Order: sequence, then structure tokens, then C-alpha cells
Amino acid sequence: MSLKTELININQVKANPNNPRTIKDEKFTKLVKSITDFPKMLELRPIIVNDDMIVLGGNMRLKACKEAGLKKIPVIKASDLTPEQQKEFIIKDNIGYGDWDWQVIQAEFPEAEEWGLDVVKFDIDTEVDYSILDEEDINDQLKDMADGVKKAIQIEFEAEHYEDAYALVKFWREREAYVGGMIMEYLKAEKEKL
Repeated sequence: MSLKTELININQVKANPNNPRTIKDEKFTKLVKSITDFPKMLELRPIIVNDDMIVLGGNMRLKACKEAGLKKIPVIKASDLTPEQQKEFIIKDNIGYGDWDWQVIQAEFPEAEEWGLDVVKFDIDTEVDYSILDEEDINDQLKDMADGVKKAIQIEFEAEHYEDAYALVKFWREREAYVGGMIMEYLKAEKEKL
């Protein structure tokens, strides 16, 4: 079986409405920059679509291609996949099975961060000092560290409200507001009305 890459009008490709992956803010900006800086990458890793031109692999790349202003994009049609295989492909295409070897990245790919990778930086020659674990009582230090950590809440909402919710959270975060606190105050006030 030989898969054929086609260069087609970007408006023919439809984002998958059931795509389980998202990309936000800085990572999306990095993806757009990656496509702009290295468009050849799209030829080497085209967007995968079904016969209805719905994306099976590459929803975030499609979104970034639109943002970058591309008019045509390379796609491969996965015509021989059953509906169940299409669903399986969507998940398996997005699983990151491996982990980065940060020492190799730092030594061999110093430009990786410029290419969009969020690089964990450390001094390769530095030994980790584990002596703090030898102390008899580190509970106070652990409590101090935990006190500085923000806790999170998760609020469920229907998929059609995602864009509105995202826009609201972004709006308040840009104004340095603590969104979780605002939500809790609103929910408390609504509870008191009941």
C-alpha cells in the first residue's frame, strides 16, 4: 500500500469536531512559528484526513496553518481505515510514548528551544545534593513548599461552551485576576440564593 500526499486548498480540510487534543497560548504560538520557519516539515509530516476530509491526525497543525496564512497544505487520505480504526488512529497519533533525554538535547541539540521544544535546563556536571533527605524532620520544609502551591479546581462544561470559557479565563488572567477565586465566590453566592 502506497500513501499519496496531495497538496490541496486548506479550506477543503475540516477540523475534527471530536478531536481530544488542545493547544493553547504559548505552545500554539510556537507551533505557528515552527510552520512558518520550516514549512518543509509539513511535506514530511502531512495532515491525515478521512474520505470526508475530516482530520484524523494534525488538527493542531491545521489550526496553526490557518493562523500562518497558508492557502494549500499537504494531506494524506486514509481511505482504507474503518471508522473504528480512524478513532484508534486519532488516539495513537497523539500518544507520546517516549521521554526526552535532556542531557542529549542539551549536548547535541542546543537550538531545540528555538525550534519550539520546552527545554528542561540543568547543569550536566552538577551532582544532585540529596543530603536534605537525611535530616530527621523535613516536615516543616515540605509544608513551606506545599503552602506556596496553588490548588486547582476542575469545572465541567459542554464542548460548545469551550471557546467562551477559554476567552473569559484568558481575559481575566491577562488582568492578573485569580479566576478560581472569582468562580468560587460566584458559586457561593448562587448557593445562598437556593
